[in-house]
Amino acid sequence: MQDVATVKTATPAISPLAGEPIERADAERLAGVLKAIADPARLRLLSLIQSAPQAEASVSDLTAPLGLSQPTVSHHLRILTEAGLLERDKRGVWAYYRLVPSAIATIADLLTPPRKRAMKKTR
Repeated sequence: MQDVATVKTATPAISPLAGEPIERADAERLAGVLKAIADPARLRLLSLIQSAPQAEASVSDLTAPLGLSQPTVSHHLRILTEAGLLERDKRGVWAYYRLVPSAIATIADLLTPPRKRAMKKTR
């Protein structure tokens, strides 16, 4: 299986819950993205960034709330960015991170069973 650091988000079009077998390559890509978010610190990072003013934050904004060092936070942000879940915007010496809403929505949609997805759309 691929390392998380090498995974770029290109999530499969077919959900593993859709009733059709998911292709091996698609399963590996989705597993890589899920592996990227399957860490408590990374889940907190996604939450902190999403709830920050202007829905973006720099490493210095995130170290204190997480209680982690700057290199550790940067490592987690790199993994989330390489997985396609965050965008990075460099401004001078600072880098700001924001969620990629379409990536988060795609993952949620892929993990929602087809019947529940249909019910969600009719509401």
